[in-house]
Amino acid sequence: MSTGELLSVDPQELQFPFELKKQISCSMQLTNKTNNHVAFKVKTTNPKKYCVRPNTGVVLPHSTCDVIVTMQAQKEAPPDMQCKDKFLLQSAVASPGAVPKDITPELFNKESGNQVEECKLKVNYVAPPQPPSPVREGSEEGSSPRASISDNGTINTTDSTAVPRAYAESQEKSSEARALISKLTEEKNSAIQQSNKLHRELEMLRLQGNKSHGGIPLIYVILIGLLGILLGYLVK
Repeated sequence: MSTGELLSVDPQELQFPFELKKQISCSMQLTNKTNNHVAFKVKTTNPKKYCVRPNTGVVLPHSTCDVIVTMQAQKEAPPDMQCKDKFLLQSAVASPGAVPKDITPELFNKESGNQVEECKLKVNYVAPPQPPSPVREGSEEGSSPRASISDNGTINTTDSTAVPRAYAESQEKSSEARALISKLTEEKNSAIQQSNKLHRELEMLRLQGNKSHGGIPLIYVILIGLLGILLGYLVK
């Protein structure tokens, strides 16, 4: 912080987290500890590169004023990230009740006998803040990798969630297998029931045929053969 008789400035060095093709802003705070209205004016050695808001103003007695300095987007970085730009803050006692529109260039003219304070501010480029490191997927607070030693003496590190995940997958596959076996069993039982029903119907037809003709018709023989083929398939 730079402390003068009229205004104190914080910070005394303007720091910009430099990034190409991006507008960057920083702020400084002016504090008036006197009982007077203090007018200020901000100048820079590179006015096309920076925008200062407000660049002129009045700080009321025992109050503060924030000044925002915005650097225009730059197409290339300076050598070694060094900046030679500078700012100059001028301050002078204004008349009681003064407002920004009352500020004139003559107010900051020392030759007119006015009390004018000047504070020079340097510009410094700093590295932009780094984004937080991504958290590895599957990691949880309090969990740690497990290590095992292989046959050749190599230490292998495995995630503590690998075993539960493998167990869950095996349980899911076992459930699918049990469901498939149950379905096949139901189909087999249904086929056996249909076969038994067909066998009883054929037996009844055979008995009726014996009573009427005294022999077994050819159709019965064919049906019995098909039934035997079906039963042989089911037994497999």
